[in-house]
Amino acid sequence: MPVVHTSRSEAETRRLAQALATTLKPGDQILLTGDLGAGKTAFVRGLADGLGAPVDEVSSPTFTLVQEYRGGRLVLYHADLYRLTRAAAEDLGLEEIGLRDGVLAVEWPDRLEHVAADAICVGIEWIDETSRHITIERLTARRAPHDG
Repeated sequence: MPVVHTSRSEAETRRLAQALATTLKPGDQILLTGDLGAGKTAFVRGLADGLGAPVDEVSSPTFTLVQEYRGGRLVLYHADLYRLTRAAAEDLGLEEIGLRDGVLAVEWPDRLEHVAADAICVGIEWIDETSRHITIERLTARRAPHDG
């Protein structure tokens, strides 16, 4: 069942992600959806902080495609598929990343053909310049992911 939070600042968004990070286990996939500038990378910074990885290194991996942040409880792999087609995204082999030692956070997951059956969907929607609705839901085998 989806849980909806209202964030009134980037700091609140990061705190929400920090709390989620404490529940993550190796192999978890976090699918981040939302418009450009909605706060997906800010959410990933919170995940890094919650996992104990260096937050100041987290940036949008738009041109490198996948960033890796070590030093925390789990390795955080951060992929941004905005510039890719579905075929190119599938060639990355993301389904194997993080299975043993980390978690995978994917921005623009609509480019993926396959996601983990129990992936965590995080949808971020603009309310105004500083506020967002953030919906968090773990998928089940009965539900397919949606992207916005």
